[in-house]
Amino acid sequence: MNARPSILTLGDSHAGENLRNLHDAASRSVLAQRVASLSGGEVIERNGPPRAGSFLIPDDTLSIEDARAWGIESESQLLGGAVPFAFVATKIVSHGLPFENAICPQHWSAGLCVELDEAVLRGYSVFSHADARIAGRRLLERGPVRLKDVEATSGRGQEVVRNVETLDAALDRCDALVLERAGLVLEEDLEDVETYSVGVVRLFGRSIAYWGTQRLTRDNSGQEVYGGSHLRCVRGGWEELEALNLEPELAQVIGKARHYDAAVFAAYPGTIASRRNYDVAAGRDAQGLRKTGVLEQSWRVGGASGAEIAAFEAFDADSSLAHAQTATVEIYGEAAGAPNGATIYFSGIDPAVGPLTKYAEKR
Repeated sequence: MNARPSILTLGDSHAGENLRNLHDAASRSVLAQRVASLSGGEVIERNGPPRAGSFLIPDDTLSIEDARAWGIESESQLLGGAVPFAFVATKIVSHGLPFENAICPQHWSAGLCVELDEAVLRGYSVFSHADARIAGRRLLERGPVRLKDVEATSGRGQEVVRNVETLDAALDRCDALVLERAGLVLEEDLEDVETYSVGVVRLFGRSIAYWGTQRLTRDNSGQEVYGGSHLRCVRGGWEELEALNLEPELAQVIGKARHYDAAVFAAYPGTIASRRNYDVAAGRDAQGLRKTGVLEQSWRVGGASGAEIAAFEAFDADSSLAHAQTATVEIYGEAAGAPNGATIYFSGIDPAVGPLTKYAEKR
């Protein structure tokens, strides 16, 4: 990579998705400026032509084919990731099929579910209504089941069912073509859940690793959605993160995230990612047992990316700093504001979600 790379943001792959891209595009633009400052590079016009030395910040995980068209051969050339098959970038890979001959896409790794068994919650991935009904009934024998739209973000697109009648009603609302193309996850539902963020980010020859917690908030329609992340960051990668003196459950959470990371990358060779973020749930199952499991991966810029970049900035500013605490916050409503010293990623009225303020800060 050139000493002064051109920072290029790519979008918007979700332009038709409820117009949500106003705040996403604004956030990505601010993120690009922060990344440029870290590298000594410059931001060039979004969707401009590829040029030698370009460093990409896509709005979503790329396909390997698209990445190569942009000249991307390794994770060092982008903040995000690229996958050989589209489904690998979604939460559909977190679970196996309900039975051996269930419908699945070409190139599906049947062996991955065995490798992930101890790292995830009980659940299934399905690609048809018939298979979903079988999987849902099997899971309902043990308690409530969460249905998860594999392409939704920020906690949206999920529904909990507690009996066969509500299961069938929910499945009747699923479009058969979408189900066949993208799939659906059915997973045991936990109570009293704490959602952790665990990840590793590599950027311009440097890397950070972190664990953190997510907070939920109410959006302008009253729906409970993602409200930000508080990260505890270290220099380095998985080894440095696991070397911390952590309580047993947190050590287990990090260990499962690392196991998930290794298993998926082994199952789908050719996948690259400089940003590897994993959501891990800890809570009680229907029998009252405490359980932990990886919910999904994110190999693209996301809700915690502002906090990740803030950690890189903190470590760059102080070479003696061993740990850093950073956060992203998302607040809905017109009265929202950001504290002094925070980096504002968006503050305004989004045409889809209404008034919203997003910022990152060092703590």
